[in-house]
Amino acid sequence: MIKICHITTVHNRYDIRIFHKQCKSLSKDFDVSLIVADGLGDEIIDNIKIFDIGLRKSNRLKRAKIDSNKAYKKAISLECELYHFHDPELVKIGKKLKKNGNKVIYDAHEDLPRQIYSKPYLNKYIKFFVANLIEWQENEAAKQFDYIFTATPHICARFIKINPNSIDINNYPIIGELQNNITWDKKENIISYVGGISEIRGIKELIDAISLVSGISLHLAGEFGGELTYNLVSKKNGWKKVVECGFLSREDVRLLLGKSKAGIVTFLPEKNHINAQPNKLFEYMSAGIPVVASKFPLWQDIIEKYNCGICVDPMDPKEIAFAIEKIVKNDHMAREMGNNGKNAVLNHFNWKIEEEKLLSIYYKILY
Repeated sequence: MIKICHITTVHNRYDIRIFHKQCKSLSKDFDVSLIVADGLGDEIIDNIKIFDIGLRKSNRLKRAKIDSNKAYKKAISLECELYHFHDPELVKIGKKLKKNGNKVIYDAHEDLPRQIYSKPYLNKYIKFFVANLIEWQENEAAKQFDYIFTATPHICARFIKINPNSIDINNYPIIGELQNNITWDKKENIISYVGGISEIRGIKELIDAISLVSGISLHLAGEFGGELTYNLVSKKNGWKKVVECGFLSREDVRLLLGKSKAGIVTFLPEKNHINAQPNKLFEYMSAGIPVVASKFPLWQDIIEKYNCGICVDPMDPKEIAFAIEKIVKNDHMAREMGNNGKNAVLNHFNWKIEEEKLLSIYYKILY
């Protein structure tokens, strides 16, 4: 079998996009290795060989220099025909692998230049300079790779101008992974948030919103991005209605969404959020529950077209609270929205469709 290798020094070894979707799909037809930097050691799971280069550095500059070099040495030792890397810090080793005569794919999970604008510790002039520098560097490198994969059509529209071999491999749910058999009458008055927790993802406004509703609890399944944010929101009045779940396994996420009446994704209107397609949006739909989501045009188009939730101003706790109460206290409407979302995933927004695109590009490159 042809040997291929995925590389990340940022994401965990069981990352949904990298391991559970791409590597598992490719392992049917290829000999798949995955290089990670988590300090948990080597292992083979589901026919995927995981190689650990040691615990990642916390500093991005150190990751770009030290971890990248470790990853490169490990990568060339595996003697694969194709290398598929997932982090901007690895662009330099991607270029080196390409110079060695290997096939190389760059997987752009985020619109990195736009992401810079959401960094609160940078002033607007530095943000502008850094974002433009990163975009220039990323664009120059992208010209050299065999293919660019992107997590959304919006990111793809940027790269396809630079490299026509660009395609969006959307991060849609795996059919059946989060579905459950819990009937609506067995659900609890719970709304759930699954994912990383931070101020730019609207946690302050969400806690304020939950304080305005009665008889409804908010379950947070994820980890806080920093102690300052946690200390700030845990002192708010709404915190007594919060259940901290921490990081959950995929099975535990399924169980949580199974007993929930809605999923929430009220990211603030940062540049890199407005055109994003957060995985959690489609996962809530896949689990058959309505979505309360930010009123961004892209998200609104999906939610209103399929009538699977309510869009709100993510900076208005009163509007968020109204949507939560409307869904949780109207079972007939909520059940219908949940079914609509689930059917939309089954017919349009699922990994099976994206898997076919992934495999076709691999065969195009390698054969």
